[in-house]
Amino acid sequence: MALKVEVVTAFPRKETVVTTELPEGSTVRDALLKARVKFDPGFLGVFGERATPDTKLADGDRIEVYRALKLDPKEARRRRAGR
Repeated sequence: MALKVEVVTAFPRKETVVTTELPEGSTVRDALLKARVKFDPGFLGVFGERATPDTKLADGDRIEVYRALKLDPKEARRRRAGR
């Protein structure tokens, strides 16, 4: 039985959604490779929950590739409050 999953990326000027089918027992890494998405292993999730490249997938999962923050949100608030 095949798994149908989505791979989602969102960057400042480009977002993509790729739907792909994989064999049962596939991992996040398998889906990202099949979707041809570059990724940093520290910035992955499945439905908003942190994931690793070795996380096993279930049918209907949405893999999210996050980007690194340029500035910690707490630090950004401190800087705005200091103005």
